[in-house]
Amino acid sequence: MTRMVETAMSPLQPTLPQITVLGIGNLLWADEGFGVRCVEALQQRYEFADNVALIDGGTQGLYLIQHVQQADYLLIFDAVDYNLAPGELKFIADDDVPKFLGIKKLSLHQTGFQEVLMLAQLTGHYPTRVLLIGCQPENMMDYGGSLRPSVRAAMEGALDEALRVLEGWGAAPHKRASPLAGEEAVTLPHLELQRYENERPSEQQACRIGDERILARRA
Repeated sequence: MTRMVETAMSPLQPTLPQITVLGIGNLLWADEGFGVRCVEALQQRYEFADNVALIDGGTQGLYLIQHVQQADYLLIFDAVDYNLAPGELKFIADDDVPKFLGIKKLSLHQTGFQEVLMLAQLTGHYPTRVLLIGCQPENMMDYGGSLRPSVRAAMEGALDEALRVLEGWGAAPHKRASPLAGEEAVTLPHLELQRYENERPSEQQACRIGDERILARRA
């Protein structure tokens, strides 16, 4: 389920550029959850101007088209195979983003999101600025697993770069004055990182390698 948090602007306010921060990926497949975990952490730590939307895009593919079309500035977090060391970050900007996602895919959600960006371009409703913050995953075959240490550590660098860019875009990030209420969270309560890790079953209690018929990559 796609979840987002945004604050409606007052009609009396001048029109501000719509800034969308999107995390895509699947929390249930270890490092593939990188993008969603980044958005989750960003929301837990910071508040933003009213024209900023934080979205857990999950693996929704074409269902995310409306969010891309409505964005003036779009920042994307995702796990991407760059053939680098696990946990290394790479930043791709503007028109290079959809082309880069088409080079090598980790999963079907990237195929879907590349199509979202291309469709937005074809409809003439494409963000003025786009930044992809991608992280090289270490393990995506651990069903029910969480981020590996290398990828979890990379989140801090990813968030630092995101905050720098968002500040420049006018998102006005500032540290959260009070804890985030559960009903405001972009991720469902039972999928929040700490709770997810505390409550997940061990490898002895539940299969954690998935079904090879599903995991087999297409040639």
